[in-house]
Amino acid sequence: MKLTTINTGLFKLDGGAMFGVVPKQLWTKKNPPDNNNMCTWAMRCLLIESGNRKILVDTGIGNKQDAKFRSHFEPHGADTLLKSILQNHLTPEDITDVLLTHLHFDHSGGALFRNGAGQAVPTFPNATYWSCRTHYDWAIQPNPREKASFLKENFVPLMDADRIKFIDESPGQLVDWIEGIKIRFAYGHTEAMMLLHVPVGEQTLVYCADLIPSAHHVGMPWVMAYDIRPLVTMEEKSRLLEEAVENNYLLFFEHDPKVEAATLKRNERGRIVVDETFSLEERFGV
Repeated sequence: MKLTTINTGLFKLDGGAMFGVVPKQLWTKKNPPDNNNMCTWAMRCLLIESGNRKILVDTGIGNKQDAKFRSHFEPHGADTLLKSILQNHLTPEDITDVLLTHLHFDHSGGALFRNGAGQAVPTFPNATYWSCRTHYDWAIQPNPREKASFLKENFVPLMDADRIKFIDESPGQLVDWIEGIKIRFAYGHTEAMMLLHVPVGEQTLVYCADLIPSAHHVGMPWVMAYDIRPLVTMEEKSRLLEEAVENNYLLFFEHDPKVEAATLKRNERGRIVVDETFSLEERFGV
């Protein structure tokens, strides 16, 4: 199994929203904000190549939205989804599966693009797109808190084109998916978000999505204000961190602007903290 980081660019989000109840004097040391209190974050996706399958996990923000929308989040940087795919000697036609951990715009926006006629069409024409029925229904009828994050043009055309398959939900359990990959469902950030457990050699890499969006969020109180159920996030994060230390998991961070992945350890006070940080290229020579 070959794992490759797919960088889709950077964007900005309010520091207070990303760090929740953590005081600004603490989080500014981790990710310094600009004059508008906005911090820079990555949109880091994952490519998994196994057998005949080429699986893409999440798709970044895409480029369908208008200038006004983009001005709120300031997407920037040299990397794009398609550029990164091509740099890995693949084309969009080569991707066989696209798993969308959840349907917030910064995770699903690149799933479709607008063609010359202005229609939203699948970016990956030969791929099966994977979601979860509970989460999809949640996104179709969003609550007021999340409504701005669920842009229907990012996923309804996939359903209309019969391109989405649903993974069976099983709260509290790891669900077998494909190529030995298992799915963990989480309910603190949004309803039925999916995290991947990917076997790599003798270890497991966990694609943390927005349960632990960055290495900074390993600390227990570091929970985003975006989360619909922050106390549930803390419970889910605690379980995952305990497993990660016990089993030496590799955690992959979707939004950390600098750290791709890390291992964890207990410090002298018994707290779980980041140990070694690394990129997939450094770790696996990809």
